Amino acid sequence: MSRLQYPISDQELARRWAATRAAMEAQGLDALVMQNNNDWLGGSVKWFTDIPALNGYPRSLIFHRDDLMSVIDNGPWGGVRKLDGSDQIHRGVGAILCTPAFLSVGYTNSYEGELAGEVLKPRGYKKIGLVHEGAMPWGFVAALRAALGDVFVDATDLADGLKAIKSAEEIRQIRATAHLQDVLYARVLEVIRPGMRDIDVIASVEAEGHWLGSEQGIYLGCSAPLGSRSSFLGRHLQGRTIEQGDNFSLLIEVNGPGGFYTEIARTMVFGKASQELRDGFAAVKEAQDFTLSLMRPGADPAAIAAAHDEFMQARGLPAELRVYSHGQGYDMVERPLIRRDETMKLAAGMCLAVHPGYENERQFSVICDDYLITETGVSECLHRTPKQIFEL
Repeated sequence: MSRLQYPISDQELARRWAATRAAMEAQGLDALVMQNNNDWLGGSVKWFTDIPALNGYPRSLIFHRDDLMSVIDNGPWGGVRKLDGSDQIHRGVGAILCTPAFLSVGYTNSYEGELAGEVLKPRGYKKIGLVHEGAMPWGFVAALRAALGDVFVDATDLADGLKAIKSAEEIRQIRATAHLQDVLYARVLEVIRPGMRDIDVIASVEAEGHWLGSEQGIYLGCSAPLGSRSSFLGRHLQGRTIEQGDNFSLLIEVNGPGGFYTEIARTMVFGKASQELRDGFAAVKEAQDFTLSLMRPGADPAAIAAAHDEFMQARGLPAELRVYSHGQGYDMVERPLIRRDETMKLAAGMCLAVHPGYENERQFSVICDDYLITETGVSECLHRTPKQIFEL
């Protein structure tokens, strides 16, 4: 196990597999098929195997109800590795099959699906669940359907429901991620100064995040003169040089030891914050507190979202048109979303980021922290970074 940095325990994996197989039995499913190719939004394969996806290199998984898992990975034609489920890295896997396919090479787009079909067809399964079919490449799904016909059903809700409620071990790792992000934010406050480019600030803490156990994720933010908005921007747009008097908003949304995501956002000012920026931050902090007061087991996310919009509009602020609160786990964004189109109710053991915000030409006001749903409401804030604008 020494090659894995922060492995989930064998007992936790066994818990996940048993819960999945019980749910499959109840729905008459013979197997589940999934594929992840995005390291931020590709947590299903990680949840079953403790191996994350890598951007651009698909990793496909067949979870058999009555057998060890089958994995399809990038590799040589005809590559097959037979396992017995006890491999220290590929736990619970019976075979790893390989094919040299790339999303950027169109004629290879069916290769993984054809290989999955070769695994499934001889077994004669009558009902197979696809997990997040919409996130799979069209060629993969088309090849599967061509090989097996009309045996597929949507099993996304089944997997989402299992992933959403965290075990005690998972919660420990989620808390470790929040702590890691607090450490990184403190480091940002130590090193950031006028004269640095936005990307210099990010680079100064990204390596430290890796040293502390983070493997994947993003840092979004930028500087701007006070009186104009400092939005969440990615690396390609982080070339500006910070000047005295600027404001700088930063979102740290990386995973921690073990691979679970949380996220934190605050705003910094190099000098004194304007009253407008202070008022904006006070408004979003109040909005965060308001949402937290509504979160409890059984609560309807659509109703919470509607109440949030009413809260914002009553203060002359815009309604939410994207998403301001959502579940987190191995996926940076996972269900449930606090949004009008969500059907999954809140339940104890869920972890949600709560990040109300708004922007105009003069400012970007935001706050972001993670909380657990408890039996009676929400936990204490998982982050310990003070909820304030930092004047540097």
